[in-house]
Amino acid sequence: MSDPVLAKPPGDCCLNCFPHEGTPTGKFITIADVTTYIAHPPSSEQENRVILYFPDVWGIDSFVNGQLLCDYYASQGFLVLAIDYFRGDPVHLHRKDRNDVTTEPGFDYEKWKAKHQAFAATAVPKWIDALKAQFGKPETKYAVVGYCFGAPYVMDALAESSSTACVGAFGHPAFLNESHFNNCARPLFLSCAETDHTFPAPSRHRAEELLTAGKRTFHIQFFSGVEHGFALRGNMEDPYERFVKEESASGIVRWFKKFM
Repeated sequence: MSDPVLAKPPGDCCLNCFPHEGTPTGKFITIADVTTYIAHPPSSEQENRVILYFPDVWGIDSFVNGQLLCDYYASQGFLVLAIDYFRGDPVHLHRKDRNDVTTEPGFDYEKWKAKHQAFAATAVPKWIDALKAQFGKPETKYAVVGYCFGAPYVMDALAESSSTACVGAFGHPAFLNESHFNNCARPLFLSCAETDHTFPAPSRHRAEELLTAGKRTFHIQFFSGVEHGFALRGNMEDPYERFVKEESASGIVRWFKKFM
């Protein structure tokens, strides 16, 4: 049976990044043999609300932007855990940006994506089970958030067949098919850019149609004038790009608090 693609694999647009300034306050631990970034909320009483964070191709282990975003979510009253399914091998070790391949001449981007997708397919479910066993209590609620490469793990967690999370969100997604939206059974927040070759306007409209037809609970946050990656890798020296990045994150926080 056909399952049309709505969000394509990460492309060269995913190789662009403006490093953000700040000192991460979280630390690294190991869960299910996978390196994990953990950021704690201001009060231990808030640790019964847990966010599972699924990174984009820049990963989490050496990517300050992702760590700072996890810290922000934690500061809003969540325990945040981010998986390093790239195992210390994020894309920026191989290519600096879409125009500069001198970091590693001959780097096979497609092979790199396939390798890490294959690992994540088996590692993510084990990581979630181990995380819940270590940090979960009967009253604990879970949310999921993912960017680009991380979007399908968000949608898997929100599917009818999953008991992983009660709410989720993604920003500028990749690797999504119509079935991800047909199977979505829990509230979903979509943070989207005007210019996104991975999740273009027709795909976004089709996702809206599917969610509406399925009578799902969802919200689409759309920003003009920005590109794929805006929620995580934008230029913070540009006032508008800073605004949309911060508005994306704060919107996700409000969505999570509403349903947790």
